Amino acid sequence: MFQGAAALNLDAKGRMAVPAKHRDALAAAAGGRLVVTAHPHRCLLLYPATSWEPIRAQILAAPSLQVESAMVRRLLVGFAEDMELDGAGRLLISPSLRQYAGLEKEIWLVGQGSHFEIWSEAGWKAQQEAIFALGDKLLPAGLENLAL
Repeated sequence: MFQGAAALNLDAKGRMAVPAKHRDALAAAAGGRLVVTAHPHRCLLLYPATSWEPIRAQILAAPSLQVESAMVRRLLVGFAEDMELDGAGRLLISPSLRQYAGLEKEIWLVGQGSHFEIWSEAGWKAQQEAIFALGDKLLPAGLENLAL
């Protein structure tokens, strides 16, 4: 289970050092095979390959001539890249994915249970401001009885 948010830096080559507390779990999951892809909210998604495969299958099973399905396929499957951590526990994020998500030096790795989101500094701040702006209307249907 991946949780927590970590401020990280990309190096000059576009590599992200995965925090030690997540490195072993990511390396062990799916034999270290990972997938990074684009998300419609302009962040990236980082999945162990075994967690990504059923999602990809579901996307590919949708009708390719249906406009919305084709758009989702182009985004999620079209940007998907197979990756592995290098010997130093770093992940090389391609220029196209960095450009899509607006990733520069400062980024955020945000756990989402089965996967991570990778946000630019500005994108992560905007997400937090959007959460604060919702105030007491934050909880969607199904979570209205959530007790923290």
